[in-house]
Amino acid sequence: MLGRSVRRAGRPGVLGTAARTAVVAGTATAVSGRVSRRQDERAAAQAPPPQQPAPAQAAAAGGLTEEDISSLERLGALHQQGVLSDQELAAAKARILGT
Repeated sequence: MLGRSVRRAGRPGVLGTAARTAVVAGTATAVSGRVSRRQDERAAAQAPPPQQPAPAQAAAAGGLTEEDISSLERLGALHQQGVLSDQELAAAKARILGT
């Protein structure tokens, strides 16, 4: 019996179980990652094209401050309410925009 290896029959040992678990977990991770990427690709392909930026965002890109934008919004609201005439609105906008 000396020098002879003993072979177990039946269930795998702790090392075999750990190895099998690692293989299953790695495979599951790889598959779920691939599924997630494919879903993202399909969603991106079906997404509508991006919309144009709102006028306030476009104006902000032109060098206007937040204060200028809020002033223009208030002027627009006053014009819609009938407080400001078209000429008064145009003059106030020109003053804010510096034109």
